[in-house]
Amino acid sequence: MFGSQSSLFAPAVWQVGALCRAVTESLQSKFNPVTVRGELAGFSRATSGHCYFAIKDSTGQLRCAMFKRAADRLDFAPRDGELLEVQGRLGVYEPRGDLQLTVDAVHRAGVGHLFEAFARLKAKLQAEGLLDAERKRPLPAMPSAIGVVTSLGAAALHDVVSVLQRRVPHIPVVIAPASVQGPNAPAQIIQALSSLYDLAATRQVLPTGAPAKRHAASKSLACRIELILLVRGGGDIEDLSAFNDEQLARTLSRSPVPVVSGVGHETDFTIADFVADLRAPTPTAAAELAAVPLDVYLLAQDALAWRMSDAVQRRQDTQAQRLDLLASQMGRPSAWLAAQHLRQAGCAQAMHTLSAHGLQQHAQCIQALSAQMPQALQRGLQGHTQRLDRAGLRLGLLDPRLVLQRGYAWLQDAAGHAVTSCHQTSPGQALTATLSDGTVDMTVAPRSR
Repeated sequence: MFGSQSSLFAPAVWQVGALCRAVTESLQSKFNPVTVRGELAGFSRATSGHCYFAIKDSTGQLRCAMFKRAADRLDFAPRDGELLEVQGRLGVYEPRGDLQLTVDAVHRAGVGHLFEAFARLKAKLQAEGLLDAERKRPLPAMPSAIGVVTSLGAAALHDVVSVLQRRVPHIPVVIAPASVQGPNAPAQIIQALSSLYDLAATRQVLPTGAPAKRHAASKSLACRIELILLVRGGGDIEDLSAFNDEQLARTLSRSPVPVVSGVGHETDFTIADFVADLRAPTPTAAAELAAVPLDVYLLAQDALAWRMSDAVQRRQDTQAQRLDLLASQMGRPSAWLAAQHLRQAGCAQAMHTLSAHGLQQHAQCIQALSAQMPQALQRGLQGHTQRLDRAGLRLGLLDPRLVLQRGYAWLQDAAGHAVTSCHQTSPGQALTATLSDGTVDMTVAPRSR
């Protein structure tokens, strides 16, 4: 008897799908239609035209789906962080059992707090000049080493390492791991960047133990980091908030080498993108911008080698033609030697004639100078004597004793320094006055009021 009664009062056993439909019907009758205000997060549009996103505030989050017919009526491009009002029907997405709002209309209600903080920080840094285009530095064509800041568990790291391994396998890569999401992420990214800044200032790059084989070298690399990649995969504005940190932005602005920011997807923008020297739409694109493929340099090398070979060949041909011309002009060596002997004899005869004529002219010049020298010496001596007398007269006029004889005195302090101003004296100071016939010791008296 008790068994039959217990079976009557036992709770019903639901099928999962039936329970989801029952909950949906209950929500339909109690809430729908519903209008919800919240901040947009994780907005994405599928190739089918359907849109998926979340509406959230500080206390909760609600997944939303907006199908193509409703999405086609949008008159603006929704962005993560915007404050929206969405109208729709609340229900349960039965394949996952998730609470979901099927959106029929979306209206802007303002700017969310994360987006507002982003805009406020961007304006502040812009006013300080940290986002100016003049600060952006060009990327090195072939850096000695490349630093990468990201999470070791991120897919972005695999993408970046794969691109660098394929394009520039000869360039060392140093990975500075850091969390790229969460409250501790900004501090860890700043620390990772600082460690790379230290390596950028020296010629010594220490091994990092990165998962890629070519980065796990057992010895130090004698090179210097000349480029840094800051990368992370996509996410909503909250996921990327670590890259909107003010201290991180200022750390990036102090980088000694160019920084490429590859954070999120092509439609994602962070403060780090604006402060960095170059913004890449994706982590993979950041790696591609940082490294010119080795094939490009090999092709350039082949082109230069061909040009050098062609220049050498043309030079050889020109010299060969010149040699043939000289050989044809030389003729027989005996005739050339006879011509040189004849030319030598003519030069010897001309030299003998010029030497005799020159000796005769020099002898005549010496005789004339000998006759003129006594008179020139006498005139020069008289001129020097007169200049010496005039100089002695002017020197005598500059004798300071002549000035002292007119009643002036020359003051000196105890150290023997000349006193030329009353500001150099003080009451009670000992001075020495030099007059025309001797010296007088004196003391400076206090000034009368």
